[in-house]
Amino acid sequence: MKDEKTECGLRDAGCGLQSPRSEIRIPQLLLFRLRFHGRGGQGAKVASRIAGTAAFLDNYYAQDFPLYGAERRGAPIAAFTRISREPILERGIISNPDVVIVMDETLLEDPLARPLSGLKEGGVVFVNTTHSPDEAKAKYKITAQVITLDITKIGLEMLGKPVLSALAGGVAARIAGLGEDALKRAVEKEVSEFIQEKELIVKNTEASVRCYHAVQPVEVKTTESGHKDSPVMDVPFEPAIVSSPAINTTANTPLRKTGNWRVFKPVWNYDACTKCMTCVARCPDGCIAVNEDGFPYTDYDNCKGCMICAEECPVKAIEMAREVHAW
Repeated sequence: MKDEKTECGLRDAGCGLQSPRSEIRIPQLLLFRLRFHGRGGQGAKVASRIAGTAAFLDNYYAQDFPLYGAERRGAPIAAFTRISREPILERGIISNPDVVIVMDETLLEDPLARPLSGLKEGGVVFVNTTHSPDEAKAKYKITAQVITLDITKIGLEMLGKPVLSALAGGVAARIAGLGEDALKRAVEKEVSEFIQEKELIVKNTEASVRCYHAVQPVEVKTTESGHKDSPVMDVPFEPAIVSSPAINTTANTPLRKTGNWRVFKPVWNYDACTKCMTCVARCPDGCIAVNEDGFPYTDYDNCKGCMICAEECPVKAIEMAREVHAW
């Protein structure tokens, strides 16, 4: 494995960033573990890299990497960042995080994503939501400390899109106690790898700093657990019919509501609708049906909010309404 030299030092292509340490801002922890949960397209991977690079630029050892499931837009994704004042010997996914960053609150009720699994006692959960910390704790039965902020709204206001990588990175940097200057430099470095427009890079940096100052950090009170040897597990051989999932098993598809990851939803103005059915024909997921009065309507359980129907409607009878999870 070859190391790539950067202006900051050495980046290990498989393990993350390694940098000499300075005074740590997280005095009670030798190793600080963050886990990011989002959906494909929201920027969880880049958020973890921003947090890791900010830590590196703040003179800590850092490590960051993603874990992909189904590589499609809207599918659950996890990413990980480790921050330490000493060389990091751990590898692999973070099963017991000190901090969990939830970039899409619908994941909290997803039985496969399970973003709160393994969270240490005394840890912190950040939830991207319009609701208060107390409301989020009660709704999702969270026992850990909770911080909330509607970063989707900030993204739409400042970037014009619900891309949350720099914003979630700013929140994570704040919780981890990293410096604002290191955060700015990290956002510029990471975002410039896939965005060329200088103005958009500046907007991402400003949005990240806004989120950095918008959250009130709480003390992370988790107990330290260093690297432990992993036991070797002997997994018995099983034939494919036993060990592989059957994708076509009854009820698999209905349980996966693809409408969970929707930022905007279509709302019809039936006074303007001419029943031309252009929206029905253009919907790529077949989520628009016709009611008994002959008007189109949406299956919101599976509508992904692509808003092609609104773009194609010749009389503009379809409004883009911001999806807000009201309990």
